[in-house]
Amino acid sequence: MALGFYQQEDDSEDAIRLITRWIVDVIVVVVLAVFLVQYMGMNYEVIGHSMEPAFEVGDTVLVDRIAYKVGKPRRFDVVLFRNEGNEEQVYMKRIIGLPGEKIQIQNGNVYVDDQLLNTGERKEKINLPGIADNPVTLGKDEYFVIGDNYDSSEDSRFSNIGNVTRSEMIGKVWFRFYPLERIGFTLR
Repeated sequence: MALGFYQQEDDSEDAIRLITRWIVDVIVVVVLAVFLVQYMGMNYEVIGHSMEPAFEVGDTVLVDRIAYKVGKPRRFDVVLFRNEGNEEQVYMKRIIGLPGEKIQIQNGNVYVDDQLLNTGERKEKINLPGIADNPVTLGKDEYFVIGDNYDSSEDSRFSNIGNVTRSEMIGKVWFRFYPLERIGFTLR
């Protein structure tokens, strides 16, 4: 009889330890998630139509703020940046041109170093080449960005935005988490 009493006491202590351990684990995960989002990433709600159809007004995405501190921006990455002329405005665009390249838009198509840029299945033409009507040679730390919705995007084609430097980039858009039916990684 006495052994049964001790066994029951041990079972309740094990249950308390298990619950306490679970609570501590949940707290650690929540704190770690908050830290990662606050200091290494951020979320951003899409405004405007310049990135449609890939990103629509109201989509909420996660932005990796560390990506370009340890690695280089790549062609077709979607980035958030602030323009030197307007620190309050945040822009979301796709990288088309990399440092040292020559970008030109002719007959509605983008050319990089005089070669037609392969945009995959996309067939739309660019109606407004802007400053890229003439060749634009990118500097050592300059990137040419353009919105996916060519006719409704304020981007590197226009002098008020121009080429974007790496220091102006906030980070790389990598995951859409809202709306739930469009959740997923933001690959090309």
